[in-house]
Amino acid sequence: MTVYNAPLKDLQFIYKEMGILEQLQGLPGCEEVTADLLDAVLDEASKLATDVIAPTNGPGDRQGAQWDNGVVRVPDGFEEAYKAYVEGGWNSVPFEPDYGGQGLPWALSSSIQEMWQSANLAWALCPLLNQGAVEAITAHASDDLKAQYLEKMISGEWSGTMNLTEPQAGSDLSLVKSRAERDGDHYRIKGQKIFITYGEHEMTGNIIHLVLARLPDAPEGVKGISLFLVPKFLLNNDGTPGERNDLRCVSIEHKLGIHGSPTCVMSYGDNEGAIGYLVGEENKGLACMFTMMNNARLAVGQQGLSVAERAYQQAADFARERRQGRGHDPKAGAAPIIEHADVRRMLMTMRAYTEAMRAVITDTMCLMDISKRHGEESWYAWATRRVGLMTPVIKGWFTDLAVELTSMGVQVHGGMGFIEETGAAQHFRDSRILPIYEGTNGIQAMDLVGRKIMFDDGKALDEYLDEAHSFINRLNGLSNDDIAVIRKYLAAGIDTLEQAGDWLLEEGKKDPDAAGGAAAYLLRLFGTVAGGIMLAKAAVVACAKLESGEGDQKFYAAKLATARFYAENVLSQAPALLIPITEGHKTLAAIDEEIL
Repeated sequence: MTVYNAPLKDLQFIYKEMGILEQLQGLPGCEEVTADLLDAVLDEASKLATDVIAPTNGPGDRQGAQWDNGVVRVPDGFEEAYKAYVEGGWNSVPFEPDYGGQGLPWALSSSIQEMWQSANLAWALCPLLNQGAVEAITAHASDDLKAQYLEKMISGEWSGTMNLTEPQAGSDLSLVKSRAERDGDHYRIKGQKIFITYGEHEMTGNIIHLVLARLPDAPEGVKGISLFLVPKFLLNNDGTPGERNDLRCVSIEHKLGIHGSPTCVMSYGDNEGAIGYLVGEENKGLACMFTMMNNARLAVGQQGLSVAERAYQQAADFARERRQGRGHDPKAGAAPIIEHADVRRMLMTMRAYTEAMRAVITDTMCLMDISKRHGEESWYAWATRRVGLMTPVIKGWFTDLAVELTSMGVQVHGGMGFIEETGAAQHFRDSRILPIYEGTNGIQAMDLVGRKIMFDDGKALDEYLDEAHSFINRLNGLSNDDIAVIRKYLAAGIDTLEQAGDWLLEEGKKDPDAAGGAAAYLLRLFGTVAGGIMLAKAAVVACAKLESGEGDQKFYAAKLATARFYAENVLSQAPALLIPITEGHKTLAAIDEEIL
């Protein structure tokens, strides 16, 4: 398996030359986030990812997590890597200083998380879930719970989980049956939860489970769900882990991929009931859990980018070494396959998509920082709407692409890609969960069209389109031939997205089946256009640098070429998506269910 190298130059370009760092520095609490600090953080994170975490990826996949009578053992090297991660202070990067966090921007945290996920997707799921649990507790828990649990979770000494799913309750949480009964100042939890990532392990001194359950007098449906903090070990008076709570891991799943990550079946309350503490208000737990879920959905989108980047690096390295057929010089014998047009097409597709995704999520996470830090209500409201609009796009589009691009990475390897020892197949297998967990991509598409576009009569989308049209007008003033080609296809994509949005607002409200049938295509269209906008912005910067002769000219030339490739080979397909968006649902409705 190819050694992982963090994309430092691309990240530095996005922050320093595309204006992200400047935006962050204008926010309260971010004044000291200098270019030097950015470089130092990214560089040190890359060392941990490359030297410590990445070497555990292949061996961890082969060994897998092991269950033995309730005890879960992670693969060799995972615990040592996690210890180095915690000792380096990496878990605390984006969190509030009040509880030991470093208070750095979420955008920067997201960028270093890309490195952890690329280095070892299965390992990095532990801090990913903990991050979301910290967000939920910070936003909704009582001051006492925050004081007891946040400091250790923010440091990474303790980890957190999300417990939603039950055997009969997957995407439909109204079917949750786990029960909670009041018992003085706490509750007794009984029930079973499945698909609990890192629900049991021994890398941390305690595991803090966030569990959805129903009170005896709760209303039916999702309005009757409450959220509880249920620790693996109850705390002593001095705050240290003490008695084992009434919960256990009864098995772990055998999965297609992410073998190193223990996916647990958790049993709560085999005896007196697991002691839990209410987070938020009774019967309003789903809203609290959505704080964690929205955080996790952005993080899972990041995973899609990360595994695609890892697959791209491996495919590109293999293509430089593998020799087959005749290349540019017929007399030179067998040529590296990177000289063949179709291999170059695949590699450029992988490269263009990964660069587009990276720019999109960094921009979105910068907006998250604006929503959390900006003092003006109008800025907060705008940034919150935009992050909400982009969340299903990032989760859905990124993870669909992850499966496509890791499969393409296998294809670049040819027959060797189908052989496990090359490592290409692992990326493909690992990626397949991403469109499923944290809300399937069908749910993400329905969230986009329903809650994020139709719910506010298209306000958030209109704001996005207004900015996109303004950017196109800016491109009109540039005379570069590459920019002209990029502008042509980007303008067509933006116009198509606008037409699709108008159709949705008119027809989707009248016919829910029309909106449902169009949703996946509209999400893909949105992602394709969003990626095109960010690559076009990168192209504008690169073009200016090339004309001035500043900096690394080869790097800027590659940036411009990548943006043009994306425009001609990806954005050019965007207008064709309007047909399945506006017409495809009619055939769906006409098909008899008996023949499906």
